[in-house]
Amino acid sequence: MTSRAELAPIELPEFGLPSVQPAIPVATYEARLDAARTRAAEAGYDALLVYGDREHFANLAYLTGYDPRFEEALLVLLPGRKPTLLLGNEGMAYSGVSPVDIERALYQSFSLLGQPRGQSPMLAEILSAAGLRAGQRLGIAGWKSFDEREASDPARALEIPAFIVEVLTDIVGARDRLYNATDIFMHPANGLRANNDVDQLAYFEFAATHTSQAVRNLIFGVEAGMSEFEAVALMQMTGLPQSCHLMFSSGERAALGLASPSLRRLGLGDPVFLAYGIWGALNARGGWLARNQDDLPANVRDYIEKLVAPYFRAIVDWYEAIGIGVTGGELQAIIESHLGDPFFGIGLNPGHLIHLDEWLHSPIFAGSDIPLRSGMALQVDVIPATHSPYHTTNIEDGIALADEPLRKAFWQKYPAAWDRIQHRRNFMRNQLGIQLKPEVLPFSNMPAYLPPFWLSPQRAMRVVD
Repeated sequence: MTSRAELAPIELPEFGLPSVQPAIPVATYEARLDAARTRAAEAGYDALLVYGDREHFANLAYLTGYDPRFEEALLVLLPGRKPTLLLGNEGMAYSGVSPVDIERALYQSFSLLGQPRGQSPMLAEILSAAGLRAGQRLGIAGWKSFDEREASDPARALEIPAFIVEVLTDIVGARDRLYNATDIFMHPANGLRANNDVDQLAYFEFAATHTSQAVRNLIFGVEAGMSEFEAVALMQMTGLPQSCHLMFSSGERAALGLASPSLRRLGLGDPVFLAYGIWGALNARGGWLARNQDDLPANVRDYIEKLVAPYFRAIVDWYEAIGIGVTGGELQAIIESHLGDPFFGIGLNPGHLIHLDEWLHSPIFAGSDIPLRSGMALQVDVIPATHSPYHTTNIEDGIALADEPLRKAFWQKYPAAWDRIQHRRNFMRNQLGIQLKPEVLPFSNMPAYLPPFWLSPQRAMRVVD
């Protein structure tokens, strides 16, 4: 008999917040740098350059622990040489955050406009001192790779600033010696950041407890009459660095999706949407500021039957299917089988890889034969964009896949986090009816918990036979 989704009273446990903040060991950073050099050499590059700025920081942070705050930065890696990191004025001091043994070179053109510019050499001189020479083939990692649908020569399509590309071309002697190397880090099947060790996964769980608890705090505390600002204050955010701006909107603004909070006051029967992301985690929910369907506009009072129940049924099947060796195409097919009707408006990938940046890449797309692997961190992220009075419903939570050795390492090194994970698995099984494979580790403090009506947050969706 096929199970059905229903709205029911459910007690969401307090899973707790971490008392330990996981850190990446220096030896891990060194191993990452070595792995990047090896990948570059295998690709035929004489040097690998990694560009970063405030928005596109994650490859640099993955390798060094340093993230640009106001400026840009450029890391130069060559075989047998200490890495060189080019920094602006303010980045020089902050670069002490990196535990890695690197050469720091001041390049003041990476600084903000109007700041001192006269104390650093020209870019070509710095790069030559870092080991770049005429005739070399350079791999350049920014934040995006391309394929034949986007560029006539995808391997040489670059997204980093043109002034850097021009200098690099002058140094090596030809533009066709510059290659896009972003896939070394971000390819969904074999990018270095698509696979995570126990410390990185533990940090992601640490992050997800904070983002999910903040989302939970708002949903369980919000009241009609509050401003959006007042509602956001309920989240008790910690100040951990965000991977994207905070999203909260209501009423007519809720259709904007990505909008930031405002002074608008929340009204009974408003559609609402909330998303909060920090490095390594993001959680989101969408619904209505209502006690039940009677508070909704008359034309959408079948909201649960028409949108939420089929959506939750799809999410349950996604959760129960995902595991090591499952292909992205299989997960895509599950969502299409439930939510393929144009009404649901599923336009983006139904799930993606997450890292320090909110969206690393996605192995989940139609026809994908990419198998999911142990060490992957993924977002349950299926967004109905109905573009209709029904608004949306939404679960976005983080999980990881871990084989038995990785699970054992997690349990031994981070026992408190492991206990939270097991508590979440038990809740999902016993209260929501979701049967996870052993390798699926839920990181959210509201795992798959979907309350459609935020003024009755103790009533949520579950599946029953």
